Amino acid sequence: MNIAGLEFFASGKRSKVYTGRFKGRKVAVKISNRAEIEADWLRLLNKKRIGPKLINVKKNMLVYEFVEGKRIGDCLKDKNAKKIIKNILRQCRILDVLKINKKELTNPYKHILINKNKVTMIDFERCHEVEKGKNVTQFCEYLMRNKIIKRNRLTPLLKEYKRNQNEKNFKIILDSI
Repeated sequence: MNIAGLEFFASGKRSKVYTGRFKGRKVAVKISNRAEIEADWLRLLNKKRIGPKLINVKKNMLVYEFVEGKRIGDCLKDKNAKKIIKNILRQCRILDVLKINKKELTNPYKHILINKNKVTMIDFERCHEVEKGKNVTQFCEYLMRNKIIKRNRLTPLLKEYKRNQNEKNFKIILDSI
């Protein structure tokens, strides 16, 4: 795989990310010993339109479409914040239905990017299967902790959703936003 103009972009606890160009488009190249695991999650989630588009994976190297955008924390005061939040919650709901826990949604600052109201979750290397998804409740906890949504209004709805994660209870949460 020939990636042109590779430049360092960022590093995390378990990886380094570079940017470059592949077949005329900007890509991210993530170097991580969990690259194959993240690629497996992206293959599944890309089918549901979640995450950056996976391009290739090789041992310890993941290549995906580079996502331009602002971090979630920078968008919560925008005029379109309600639309953005609902979009994120819909993606969280899909993760819950698939019984996947993303883990970073109680503090998603670096893991959700917004570009023209399009929401992209990134960094799926820590995902794991669970008996019951927690993504909707974790993201709502983030919203309540940051005073985007009032805790007293949302907490009883989240408790009911946690007990019975059906579409009806999810829609009640969405309608309360």
